[in-house]
Amino acid sequence: MSNYYYDEKTGYLKALSDVRANDFDLSSFLIFGLKGIQIQTQVVLREIRTNISKALYRNVMYDLFKRLKSPRKRVIANRQIEILKILLQSDSIMLEDLAERTEHLYKNRKNPRKAYIRDINNLIQLQAISAKRGGENRYKLAVNLEWPTQITQTEFFKRIKEFPKSKTYSFLP
Repeated sequence: MSNYYYDEKTGYLKALSDVRANDFDLSSFLIFGLKGIQIQTQVVLREIRTNISKALYRNVMYDLFKRLKSPRKRVIANRQIEILKILLQSDSIMLEDLAERTEHLYKNRKNPRKAYIRDINNLIQLQAISAKRGGENRYKLAVNLEWPTQITQTEFFKRIKEFPKSKTYSFLP
């Protein structure tokens, strides 16, 4: 509640002065306080829902990606899991910033940029993440927290099978 009082300092002081002006009738201050309780509980509820969604996302992410059988797919899945873990820590991140943070995952690849873009494209195709244009040739990436409720195991493996081969990529030039 102290955050609410601090953010609404003018309203807080007005409610206190109304109490004094109305012969110490606390009604206006109680109404102000109850509104604060409502607002703060909504903030806390949103935070709880976000944290639960992220936990569910992590569980589904590990469950599905760790089931990939071939050694090549497991290596790719491990890189994609690392990308998703970074995205889960922030609301959104620019494509270039994510590339810098995941550079170590791609340093042994023949063409690190293509492998990185392919992994991002695959995650977009899975609808696990979204990419929004954030300026000229700049993209902002974010996890789709609804993904765990939208994807089934069957659909996941079907989409994995439909991924384009390594020489093709559609998201970025």
